[in-house]
Amino acid sequence: MKIPATIVTGFLGAGKTSLIRHLLANAGDRRLAVVINEFGDLGVDRELLLGCGDADCREDDLIELPNGCICCTVADEFLPTMQRLLDRPRPPEHIVIETSGLALPKPLVKAFQWPDVRARTTVDGVIAVIDAPAVADGRFADGAAVLATGQQPAADHDEPLRELFLDQLACADLVLLNKTDLLRERVLAGVVAEIEALLRPETKVVLTAQGALDPRVALGVDGAVEAVIDGRWSHHDDEPEEDHGHDEFVSFVAELGPVTDPAALEARLRAVAATHDVLRMKGFLHVPGKAMRHVVQAVGARVERYFDRPWRPDETRASRLVVIGQKGIDAAAIRAALGE
Repeated sequence: MKIPATIVTGFLGAGKTSLIRHLLANAGDRRLAVVINEFGDLGVDRELLLGCGDADCREDDLIELPNGCICCTVADEFLPTMQRLLDRPRPPEHIVIETSGLALPKPLVKAFQWPDVRARTTVDGVIAVIDAPAVADGRFADGAAVLATGQQPAADHDEPLRELFLDQLACADLVLLNKTDLLRERVLAGVVAEIEALLRPETKVVLTAQGALDPRVALGVDGAVEAVIDGRWSHHDDEPEEDHGHDEFVSFVAELGPVTDPAALEARLRAVAATHDVLRMKGFLHVPGKAMRHVVQAVGARVERYFDRPWRPDETRASRLVVIGQKGIDAAAIRAALGE
């Protein structure tokens, strides 16, 4: 019997890691393995899952693939990782793959067409996690509703956010409209209508808060998506796979040193996001006098902070944030504003 795999896609900060944490915590006796890919030099998502305090977040079953977007490195990194998972004496019962927020899901699904992988695993479904407040704020505005009819919109490579958003939706079997608790009912109804207009008729939409979804819904699509993926439209269908670059986006790590006042830093993060249109900031802070690591998650000007776990004796207490934006952001100005 083939081992099912679920691909979790969605833009930066949509809530993919929150969904996976919920799946791990509610998997029961089902053995899950998670493959995590991040854009940037600072791996945060795997650390967040390991720091959740749940016994189901086993280190050996949380595999990180750094160095950019998984859709561009399927042959060099993803396929060998899959083969190692499948070759385990006791392989997982389900594999969950969290793509980078900037990854194109279609090339990853197509990797499951490789004979060595296809013989032993199948893509159960593609889940697109969507940040409902970001849609309401117009972050992905001017989407082409003709996607639902299978027609190709006019090429426009000056709008990388829109293209990526549409590609992620076009590939999805299930859309999680997340963070719905942050919107008023009337605004949410408009976002639902906007998203549904962009989808294939068979794609389902589920409203969620903090990524909470019954694993029976997320991990039971039974789509065998690798067999039908060639019929799902993408902006990049006419490009060679090796050209699936992400030159429109850049990232860097800000080294901040000890942070005595996290609230003051939060205010700076909001100001930086507004001034420089930063897409995503996330990482960990060392707060002097506190034994626990302080997590920072910022999507645009929305910032979340919390202590997640004690610092380990063998790790260096440091304050580091990965900053992601579109090409051309002023890294030097951002570093200075954050107090590096």
